[in-house]
Amino acid sequence: MTTFFLVCAALGGGVLVVQLLLGLLGVVDAGSEVDAGAGHAGGGAHTASEGLDLMSVRALSAGVAFFGLGGLAGMATPLGLLAAIPLALVAGTAAMFGTAVAMRWMLGFDDDGTVSIHGAVGATGTVYLTIPGERKGAGKVTLTLQNRIVEYQAVTSDAPLPTGAPIMVVDVVGPDTVHVVADPTRKELSNAVR
Repeated sequence: MTTFFLVCAALGGGVLVVQLLLGLLGVVDAGSEVDAGAGHAGGGAHTASEGLDLMSVRALSAGVAFFGLGGLAGMATPLGLLAAIPLALVAGTAAMFGTAVAMRWMLGFDDDGTVSIHGAVGATGTVYLTIPGERKGAGKVTLTLQNRIVEYQAVTSDAPLPTGAPIMVVDVVGPDTVHVVADPTRKELSNAVR
């Protein structure tokens, strides 16, 4: 039985070492196992509802390695096989869960934090530099997007919008330009500005 536990420890540990080396060389992405089945759009869109990936190669190989190590430790006690099997099962299960939790935690670092202008549609903000009416030129607006205050060029098809007027983004017209209208939800404020 000692040989069985030794093979498990060597096999699981070997797979972990190979994955580590391939990851350091850039051949294997650290989050590729979870990313492949998640079906998410965009980087870093992992949610807690996706759960732990206990069936990943990393989690399984860690479980097998620690199953073997726990078994070897149990075989070294006076109880022998009687202690080896429960100790191996506990160590292997703990390693699987620990690896899955660590991978889930590390995937939180995957988000690059880049603000996407396409998320601005529907956002509200204020005019920073007056926006000429009827698309005769561009002004600037500030709004909160992805928990950041951003500034974009803005055009409007309506009447000119003065500095400080509340706005709502209705479309994206360029890589740094949005189409805005006076914010209908804050009409009383937009009337006070004019």
